[in-house]
Amino acid sequence: MPAKNPRINVVLDGPLYAAIERLAKRDKISLSLKVRDLVKEALEIEEDIALSVFAEEREKTLIKKASLKHEEVW
Repeated sequence: MPAKNPRINVVLDGPLYAAIERLAKRDKISLSLKVRDLVKEALEIEEDIALSVFAEEREKTLIKKASLKHEEVW
């Protein structure tokens, strides 16, 4: 029977594997779930960085005189 969710095989060095193993034991979850959670967190961080860069670039072109004040919007 095929797996319900897609899978990825990853080769880790010893110290990294041991660190993830400790975290999984601490959280009382499987290694697979811990790696999944860590990957999700990493992707969220990457997304935050990308959005921050985007916002900083947009901020450079902001014309304050043309922008609406908080009171004008709400």
